Amino acid sequence: MKIDVNSDMGEGFGVYQLCDDAALMQVVSSANIACGFHAGDPDIMTRMVRLAKQHGVGIGAHPGLPDRQGFGRKELPFSADQLCQQVVYQLGALSAIARAEGVKVAHVSFHAAMGNMINRDAALAQQVMQAIARIDPQLIIFSQPDTFVEQAAKACGLPTLTIFLADRAYDARGQLVPRGIAGSVIKEESAVRARVRQFLLHGTVTTCEGQLLPVRARSILIHSDTPGSVELASMVRSEIEANGGMVAPASEVVAS
Repeated sequence: MKIDVNSDMGEGFGVYQLCDDAALMQVVSSANIACGFHAGDPDIMTRMVRLAKQHGVGIGAHPGLPDRQGFGRKELPFSADQLCQQVVYQLGALSAIARAEGVKVAHVSFHAAMGNMINRDAALAQQVMQAIARIDPQLIIFSQPDTFVEQAAKACGLPTLTIFLADRAYDARGQLVPRGIAGSVIKEESAVRARVRQFLLHGTVTTCEGQLLPVRARSILIHSDTPGSVELASMVRSEIEANGGMVAPASEVVAS
Protein backbone atom coordinates (compact mmCIF):
# COMPACT_ATOMS: atom_id res chain seq x y z
CA MET A 1 0.00 0.00 0.00
CA LYS A 2 1.16 3.50 -0.80
CA ILE A 3 1.15 5.87 2.18
CA ASP A 4 1.90 9.59 2.14
CA VAL A 5 4.01 11.21 4.86
CA ASN A 6 3.31 14.93 5.06
CA SER A 7 4.44 17.82 7.21
CA ASP A 8 3.65 21.53 7.62
CA MET A 9 6.75 23.33 6.41
CA GLY A 10 8.24 26.75 5.82
CA GLU A 11 6.65 28.01 9.01
CA GLY A 12 9.30 30.60 9.77
CA PHE A 13 9.56 34.27 8.89
CA GLY A 14 12.57 36.23 7.64
CA VAL A 15 15.64 34.93 9.44
CA TYR A 16 13.56 32.86 11.87
CA GLN A 17 13.19 29.15 11.22
CA LEU A 18 10.94 26.72 13.07
CA CYS A 19 12.67 23.47 12.16
CA ASP A 20 15.27 22.02 9.80
CA ASP A 21 13.06 22.21 6.70
CA ALA A 22 15.86 21.06 4.38
CA ALA A 23 16.40 17.88 6.39
CA LEU A 24 12.67 17.23 6.78
CA MET A 25 12.14 17.64 3.03
CA GLN A 26 14.41 14.62 2.48
CA VAL A 27 12.10 12.42 4.57
CA VAL A 28 8.52 13.43 3.78
CA SER A 29 6.63 12.78 0.54
CA SER A 30 4.32 15.84 0.71
CA ALA A 31 5.01 19.33 2.05
CA ASN A 32 2.27 21.65 3.29
CA ILE A 33 3.89 25.04 2.71
CA ALA A 34 2.86 28.04 4.84
CA CYS A 35 1.55 30.77 2.55
CA GLY A 36 2.57 33.97 4.35
CA PHE A 37 -0.29 34.60 6.78
CA HIS A 38 0.30 32.56 9.96
CA ALA A 39 3.92 32.01 8.88
CA GLY A 40 6.15 32.09 5.84
CA ASP A 41 7.08 34.80 3.36
CA PRO A 42 7.89 34.88 -0.38
CA ASP A 43 11.56 33.93 0.12
CA ILE A 44 10.71 31.00 2.38
CA MET A 45 7.88 29.84 0.13
CA THR A 46 10.19 29.88 -2.89
CA ARG A 47 12.90 27.99 -0.99
CA MET A 48 10.37 25.33 0.07
CA VAL A 49 9.10 24.92 -3.49
CA ARG A 50 12.64 24.52 -4.79
CA LEU A 51 13.49 21.96 -2.09
CA ALA A 52 10.31 20.03 -2.83
CA LYS A 53 11.10 20.00 -6.54
CA GLN A 54 14.66 18.83 -5.83
CA HIS A 55 13.52 15.91 -3.68
CA GLY A 56 10.40 14.90 -5.62
CA VAL A 57 8.09 15.97 -2.80
CA GLY A 58 4.45 16.90 -3.45
CA ILE A 59 3.72 20.61 -3.00
CA GLY A 60 0.71 21.72 -0.99
CA ALA A 61 -0.70 25.03 0.18
CA HIS A 62 -1.02 25.41 3.96
CA PRO A 63 -3.25 28.48 4.40
CA GLY A 64 -3.88 29.90 7.86
CA LEU A 65 -5.31 32.93 9.60
CA PRO A 66 -3.25 36.18 9.70
CA ASP A 67 -2.10 35.57 13.26
CA ARG A 68 1.70 35.51 13.36
CA GLN A 69 1.89 36.17 17.09
CA GLY A 70 -0.38 33.23 17.86
CA PHE A 71 0.96 31.04 15.03
CA GLY A 72 -2.48 30.85 13.45
CA ARG A 73 -4.01 29.11 16.43
CA LYS A 74 -6.31 31.95 17.48
CA GLU A 75 -9.71 32.17 15.80
CA LEU A 76 -10.49 35.60 14.34
CA PRO A 77 -13.95 37.06 13.61
CA PHE A 78 -13.96 36.93 9.81
CA SER A 79 -17.10 36.53 7.75
CA ALA A 80 -17.47 33.44 5.61
CA ASP A 81 -16.60 35.39 2.46
CA GLN A 82 -13.56 37.02 4.08
CA LEU A 83 -12.21 33.65 5.21
CA CYS A 84 -12.89 32.15 1.81
CA GLN A 85 -10.95 34.93 0.08
CA GLN A 86 -8.02 34.43 2.46
CA VAL A 87 -7.81 30.83 1.29
CA VAL A 88 -7.96 31.94 -2.35
CA TYR A 89 -5.30 34.63 -1.80
CA GLN A 90 -2.83 32.25 -0.15
CA LEU A 91 -3.42 29.43 -2.63
CA GLY A 92 -2.90 31.91 -5.46
CA ALA A 93 0.39 33.16 -4.02
CA LEU A 94 1.90 29.71 -3.65
CA SER A 95 0.55 28.59 -7.03
CA ALA A 96 2.28 31.52 -8.75
CA ILE A 97 5.59 30.76 -7.02
CA ALA A 98 5.31 27.07 -7.91
CA ARG A 99 4.50 27.86 -11.53
CA ALA A 100 7.50 30.17 -11.76
CA GLU A 101 9.65 27.24 -10.60
CA GLY A 102 8.17 24.85 -13.16
CA VAL A 103 5.98 22.84 -10.78
CA LYS A 104 2.43 23.07 -9.47
CA VAL A 105 0.53 22.94 -6.20
CA ALA A 106 -1.03 19.49 -5.80
CA HIS A 107 -2.94 19.73 -2.54
CA VAL A 108 -4.37 21.97 0.19
CA SER A 109 -4.07 21.41 3.95
CA PHE A 110 -5.64 23.96 6.29
CA HIS A 111 -3.73 25.23 9.30
CA ALA A 112 -4.93 25.19 12.92
CA ALA A 113 -7.69 27.73 13.67
CA MET A 114 -8.59 28.21 10.02
CA GLY A 115 -9.12 24.48 9.66
CA ASN A 116 -11.14 24.36 12.87
CA MET A 117 -13.44 27.16 11.69
CA ILE A 118 -14.04 25.51 8.32
CA ASN A 119 -14.53 22.07 9.84
CA ARG A 120 -17.15 23.35 12.26
CA ASP A 121 -19.41 24.94 9.64
CA ALA A 122 -20.85 22.83 6.80
CA ALA A 123 -21.92 25.89 4.78
CA LEU A 124 -18.50 27.51 5.14
CA ALA A 125 -16.76 24.28 4.15
CA GLN A 126 -18.94 24.11 1.05
CA GLN A 127 -18.15 27.72 0.11
CA VAL A 128 -14.41 27.23 0.54
CA MET A 129 -14.39 24.01 -1.46
CA GLN A 130 -16.38 25.59 -4.27
CA ALA A 131 -13.78 28.37 -4.49
CA ILE A 132 -10.91 25.88 -4.55
CA ALA A 133 -12.64 23.79 -7.21
CA ARG A 134 -13.01 26.88 -9.41
CA ILE A 135 -9.26 27.48 -9.14
CA ASP A 136 -8.21 23.88 -9.82
CA PRO A 137 -10.62 20.90 -9.63
CA GLN A 138 -7.67 18.51 -9.36
CA LEU A 139 -6.38 19.89 -6.06
CA ILE A 140 -6.34 17.21 -3.36
CA ILE A 141 -7.92 18.26 -0.07
CA PHE A 142 -6.25 16.94 3.09
CA SER A 143 -8.62 16.38 5.99
CA GLN A 144 -9.34 14.17 8.92
CA PRO A 145 -11.93 11.46 8.18
CA ASP A 146 -15.68 12.10 8.34
CA THR A 147 -15.49 15.88 8.60
CA PHE A 148 -17.33 18.74 6.92
CA VAL A 149 -14.17 19.47 4.95
CA GLU A 150 -14.03 15.95 3.51
CA GLN A 151 -17.76 15.89 2.77
CA ALA A 152 -17.74 19.30 1.08
CA ALA A 153 -14.66 18.47 -0.99
CA LYS A 154 -16.29 15.30 -2.29
CA ALA A 155 -19.53 17.17 -3.04
CA CYS A 156 -17.52 19.62 -5.15
CA GLY A 157 -15.71 16.86 -7.01
CA LEU A 158 -12.35 17.51 -5.38
CA PRO A 159 -10.14 14.51 -4.59
CA THR A 160 -9.51 13.96 -0.88
CA LEU A 161 -6.83 12.34 1.24
CA THR A 162 -7.56 11.63 4.89
CA ILE A 163 -4.79 11.94 7.43
CA PHE A 164 -3.64 10.33 10.66
CA LEU A 165 -1.62 12.42 13.12
CA ALA A 166 1.18 10.32 14.54
CA ASP A 167 2.30 12.93 17.07
CA ARG A 168 -1.08 14.01 18.47
CA ALA A 169 -3.42 12.29 20.94
CA TYR A 170 -7.04 11.51 20.02
CA ASP A 171 -10.07 11.40 22.29
CA ALA A 172 -12.98 8.93 22.14
CA ARG A 173 -14.86 11.15 19.64
CA GLY A 174 -11.96 11.01 17.22
CA GLN A 175 -11.02 14.63 17.96
CA LEU A 176 -7.49 15.82 18.68
CA VAL A 177 -6.75 16.45 22.34
CA PRO A 178 -6.20 20.24 22.61
CA ARG A 179 -2.64 21.46 22.84
CA GLY A 180 -1.75 22.48 26.37
CA ILE A 181 -3.31 19.38 27.90
CA ALA A 182 -0.76 16.89 29.20
CA GLY A 183 -0.13 14.13 26.68
CA SER A 184 -1.68 15.96 23.73
CA VAL A 185 1.63 15.99 21.82
CA ILE A 186 3.43 12.65 21.61
CA LYS A 187 7.20 12.93 21.48
CA GLU A 188 8.63 9.58 22.62
CA GLU A 189 10.12 7.43 19.85
CA SER A 190 8.64 4.19 21.18
CA ALA A 191 5.16 5.70 21.46
CA VAL A 192 5.23 7.14 17.93
CA ARG A 193 6.49 3.86 16.48
CA ALA A 194 3.80 1.90 18.31
CA ARG A 195 1.04 4.24 17.10
CA VAL A 196 2.19 4.08 13.49
CA ARG A 197 2.52 0.28 13.61
CA GLN A 198 -0.96 -0.03 15.12
CA PHE A 199 -2.40 2.25 12.44
CA LEU A 200 -0.69 0.36 9.61
CA LEU A 201 -1.50 -3.16 10.80
CA HIS A 202 -4.90 -2.69 12.43
CA GLY A 203 -6.25 0.65 11.19
CA THR A 204 -6.83 1.89 14.74
CA VAL A 205 -5.46 4.30 17.31
CA THR A 206 -5.70 4.05 21.08
CA THR A 207 -7.46 7.11 22.47
CA CYS A 208 -6.43 9.01 25.56
CA GLU A 209 -9.26 7.17 27.36
CA GLY A 210 -7.71 3.82 26.37
CA GLN A 211 -10.28 2.88 23.72
CA LEU A 212 -9.53 1.53 20.24
CA LEU A 213 -10.71 3.94 17.56
CA PRO A 214 -10.87 3.01 13.84
CA VAL A 215 -8.83 5.38 11.64
CA ARG A 216 -9.52 5.69 7.91
CA ALA A 217 -6.46 7.39 6.44
CA ARG A 218 -3.77 7.09 3.74
CA SER A 219 -1.49 9.91 4.89
CA ILE A 220 0.43 10.44 8.12
CA LEU A 221 1.07 13.98 9.35
CA ILE A 222 4.09 15.03 11.38
CA HIS A 223 3.99 18.58 12.74
CA SER A 224 7.28 20.34 12.05
CA ASP A 225 6.97 22.28 15.34
CA THR A 226 6.93 19.05 17.36
CA PRO A 227 10.35 18.72 19.03
CA GLY A 228 12.52 16.30 17.05
CA SER A 229 10.20 16.43 14.02
CA VAL A 230 12.88 15.27 11.57
CA GLU A 231 13.59 12.21 13.70
CA LEU A 232 9.85 11.56 14.15
CA ALA A 233 9.27 11.72 10.40
CA SER A 234 12.19 9.35 9.83
CA MET A 235 10.67 6.92 12.34
CA VAL A 236 7.30 7.07 10.63
CA ARG A 237 8.84 6.44 7.22
CA SER A 238 10.90 3.50 8.51
CA GLU A 239 7.83 1.92 10.14
CA ILE A 240 5.84 2.21 6.91
CA GLU A 241 8.60 0.58 4.91
CA ALA A 242 9.28 -2.08 7.56
CA ASN A 243 5.63 -3.10 7.45
CA GLY A 244 5.51 -3.50 3.68
CA GLY A 245 4.24 -0.07 2.73
CA MET A 246 5.60 2.39 0.17
CA VAL A 247 5.97 6.09 0.91
CA ALA A 248 4.62 8.20 -1.95
CA PRO A 249 3.35 11.77 -2.56
CA ALA A 250 -0.35 12.50 -2.11
CA SER A 251 -1.00 12.54 -5.86
CA GLU A 252 0.32 8.98 -6.24
CA VAL A 253 -1.60 7.75 -3.20
CA VAL A 254 -4.89 9.19 -4.49
CA ALA A 255 -4.26 7.70 -7.95
CA SER A 256 -3.48 4.22 -6.58
